[in-house]
Amino acid sequence: MEPAALEECDNTCSGSELGPETAALILPDRGTTDKMAEMFKALGDPTRVRLIYALSQRELCVHDLSSILDMGQSAVSHQLRYLRNLRIVKRRKEGKTVYYSLNDAHVEQIFLQTHEHIRHE
Repeated sequence: MEPAALEECDNTCSGSELGPETAALILPDRGTTDKMAEMFKALGDPTRVRLIYALSQRELCVHDLSSILDMGQSAVSHQLRYLRNLRIVKRRKEGKTVYYSLNDAHVEQIFLQTHEHIRHE
């Protein structure tokens, strides 16, 4: 088995024309990158992806989501709470029933673009 190739510049590489202070300006701040990583972490769980997919179709209650995903209501509620804390989903109460939907068009677009990317092979 061959050792993995190292991702380093060749000895003759003198770097780009960007100085270290300019390169640092290109990166978003740490808080932004942490929140982005948390968003992708949320999308890294197949159950949450299925939940988001269902909610991208229409607003649903926990009972409906439990039936669609063939999961217990408490497990669905736990995942919805996680997604709500990340502002991926929102809830709306009507009487005793709570309906969930995607928080906004940005969330839907991130999900749909990812789905389209996977299907594009």
